[in-house]
Amino acid sequence: MISALRNSVRASVTSVVRLFQTSTPQATEKFVHKRIPAPDEGVQGEKIIDLDSALKTKQNLFPTLESDYQLYNGIPYKDLPICNIRVSHNNTIFTLTEPDGKVRIIRSCGMEGFKNTKKGTNIAAQTTGITIATKAVVQGYNTVRVRVQGLGPGRLSAVKGLQMGGLNIVSITDNTHVSWNPPRARKARRL
Repeated sequence: MISALRNSVRASVTSVVRLFQTSTPQATEKFVHKRIPAPDEGVQGEKIIDLDSALKTKQNLFPTLESDYQLYNGIPYKDLPICNIRVSHNNTIFTLTEPDGKVRIIRSCGMEGFKNTKKGTNIAAQTTGITIATKAVVQGYNTVRVRVQGLGPGRLSAVKGLQMGGLNIVSITDNTHVSWNPPRARKARRL
């Protein structure tokens, strides 16, 4: 019986035909590198809101007097935890706090393993955002408010990372300090 099985295997092996192609297959469409991507071709986890159409449909985009008491997953807006994101050119620091200011989780790009100039990149901010979001979901925080402070490359990526990590973001507030009396400018360089 074993010899019959070997003969059938040999017969099937010898009947295998290899196909060789002598010319390269021609593409049906020519690749155009200047093509504008379609609106749905975004980054993973990115949700785009068209502000003009949202205003036309009269969505509640802007806060009112009753906004503090509006419920999100059974929690009033004023009682939602706040994720503070401090973005600088050198690092991005995430802090998840209770509404009264008690810190629950804190992470930074340096704690995540990025060193030196890599801490200030948008990839580091997105990775740290995903990490803090997963930790927040494990601790029971599903819906948060986001407060972004500072200017740096990781502003948008940090919020995307929180969203990709599984957090439901209710509002995004820009809390960047704007100095109305900036320091005196440096002396002009002499050439």
